[in-house]
Amino acid sequence: MPSHSPLVFHAANIYLAALSLIFLFSPTISSTALTKAKTETINQVLDGHNSARKAVGVPPLQWEPLLATYARVYSSNERRKDCKLVHSPGYGFGENLFWGKGSRWTAEDAVAAWVAERQWYHHANNSCNAKDCSHYTQIVWRTTQRVGCSKIICDSGETFIACEYYPPGNYFGQRPY
Repeated sequence: MPSHSPLVFHAANIYLAALSLIFLFSPTISSTALTKAKTETINQVLDGHNSARKAVGVPPLQWEPLLATYARVYSSNERRKDCKLVHSPGYGFGENLFWGKGSRWTAEDAVAAWVAERQWYHHANNSCNAKDCSHYTQIVWRTTQRVGCSKIICDSGETFIACEYYPPGNYFGQRPY
């Protein structure tokens, strides 16, 4: 398995910190409602992921704000106009993407869709049956420790949700757990 040195994560942190300066000089909304919504989204992400991880006996994930910032910057800058399920360059992260028609979709919906891929994953021979299950295997990848996600509403009114993972999973020929 490739090693994920602290140096790679440190370089990614520097990159994310530089990108987040964009938001430093942007007007901010300080309200209880915004804080509550953010906390609810984080809880939805962690509850869904950690429930799936617990079911297969792997440790829970922790929320990583820098990964959430990366997801937000990528989503806002690269996907807002077209809402296409195109992966980011990654910089050593794993990534799950979700698209939904309309703006009603939540982080809970996205995680549930990814976890539902479990039905196509066969642990005995480490394969997917007919459909993609790589979103599910990223969620339950044993060595992944951190997750951060972002939701945007694209210019078209559709929902785009990205979750970033560190260390990444889905190494060919290796089992997630």
